Amino acid sequence: MRVAGHTMGTPDMDLADAFRLFRRAGLDAAEVVWQDGYRAGIPASGGSTDVEEAARLQDELGVKIICLTPYMSEINSLNDREREAGIAAFQKCIRDAERLSCGRIRVYAGSFLAGEEEVYDTKWQRLIESLRFLGPIADAAGVTLCVENHFNTMAATAQQTAALLEDVATKGVGVLYDQANLDFAHQEPYEVALPLLLPWIEHVQVKDFVFTDPDAPFEAAAVETVDSSKRAVQSRPVGDGVMDWKAILGKLHAAGYDGYLSLEYEYRWHPQDLPPPDVGFPRSASVVRSLLAELEGNTP
Repeated sequence: MRVAGHTMGTPDMDLADAFRLFRRAGLDAAEVVWQDGYRAGIPASGGSTDVEEAARLQDELGVKIICLTPYMSEINSLNDREREAGIAAFQKCIRDAERLSCGRIRVYAGSFLAGEEEVYDTKWQRLIESLRFLGPIADAAGVTLCVENHFNTMAATAQQTAALLEDVATKGVGVLYDQANLDFAHQEPYEVALPLLLPWIEHVQVKDFVFTDPDAPFEAAAVETVDSSKRAVQSRPVGDGVMDWKAILGKLHAAGYDGYLSLEYEYRWHPQDLPPPDVGFPRSASVVRSLLAELEGNTP
């Protein structure tokens, strides 16, 4: 397994400075935000020059872009125009990923919010149809669409995520495993989640947190993030929170996972919780590398 930085953790830097920070932290790969208006990212509506600049930076600075992270959640929308726009945006993201040879795209499993229970089946079917359409396009481009288990989507639990992959059953679609998302939303522990998801895991995000109120129910009104007033957790550098990454990485190692571990340092959303990126990334990377060295029987 190899460790990558995530530009979610560098909102005040441009892409070049983010890559330089990752190199100083001993990281040679990056997951990059693909969204308009985000400084440490690639603009979703940008042209070929934006992708060419990102390609130049990864070559010049020795940090390989291994995943793009867009924020579209419309691919199961009941509004045809919104859904078509989301599908079109993913097609562009696939083209950009192909030009960068980055191999992976993070995917939200549409959206599913409180009060939508009556349209669950319709939104589920629209999501499946969208992924069945996009999967072969991605596969032909050498890209895997990695569906993230994420709150307020139709893959909010490990069981839902596995059911979705079983129903989609299409080349070019896999899973982005994020155990922290499951833990802070009081979903399946890793002992249950990993056996369910292992057949499809193509990418893993690593982060940590502590509960401020372990008994508080999870609440979120949007897909991207949780409003500060509703949070019952605080983000932490890896190793400073409640996540048992030693055990989780051990399970992944035993199963033969040899892909990337992306440090999803949530400084973009929760800077009040975390040390600055130039402190948090090296600390988190050191912890993960040490755990990997133990697994591989080497001295950290």
